[in-house]
Amino acid sequence: VVDMWAAWCGPCRVLSPKIEQLATDYKGKVHVGKLDVDANQEVPQKFGVMSIPTILFIKDGVVVATKIGGQYSVDDLKIFVKEFFGV
Repeated sequence: VVDMWAAWCGPCRVLSPKIEQLATDYKGKVHVGKLDVDANQEVPQKFGVMSIPTILFIKDGVVVATKIGGQYSVDDLKIFVKEFFGV
């Protein structure tokens, strides 16, 4: 799970603690990380990210789902993880 974010992005700051909680809850089961789009501009371009925050769900090197926006709760994120990764 990769959270594409930027420091100046308000919705990204809202989503950030939820992503951190997800990382804690799934430690050792699912890799969860954050990528600063300003510091790593080539990666979002590679994945076609046009808006932030964007959450990429990647399995075996393939994006299996994309969620855009900061409106998701931790429970929503857990549902996505179960749906996309079976965990």
